[in-house]
Amino acid sequence: MRQKKSTEITVGLFVVLGIAALVFLAMKVSNLTAFNDEVGYKVIAEFENIGGLKARSPVTMAGVRVGRVENIQLDPETYNAKVTLNLYSSFDTLPTDTAASIYTAGLLGEQYIGLEAGAEEEFLKDGDVIELTQPALVLEKMIGQFLFSKTEGGDD
Repeated sequence: MRQKKSTEITVGLFVVLGIAALVFLAMKVSNLTAFNDEVGYKVIAEFENIGGLKARSPVTMAGVRVGRVENIQLDPETYNAKVTLNLYSSFDTLPTDTAASIYTAGLLGEQYIGLEAGAEEEFLKDGDVIELTQPALVLEKMIGQFLFSKTEGGDD
């Protein structure tokens, strides 16, 4: 009887650990494990196309996470995506001519914003706008352009 009870407890603990591991994995994949919502300063970047960029996506510089995407809205005047970036306060020396690009992590991975520092001596501050932006590369659009150029060239 004692052997059966200890086996049941062991199996129960194993199941609980398995469920906890699955929850942790789900949180990691959904980008929710980084509870480092450090309050920093917000800057805005406008992109022609953001692809699959989402709120809470990372903002990196040279591979180091320097912030997160806080909000994405459509600008009613320019019809561009207006992306609000929350940059951590420890990275408050980014030049005003910093460039922002949207990249994809891996072939089918999540999209993130990569920053490249400029050479200005003034630094970005809360509410500034990043002027130099490069939109996301949309694979379907590139394939369509490639096929269109092939059909136009094939008629000659």
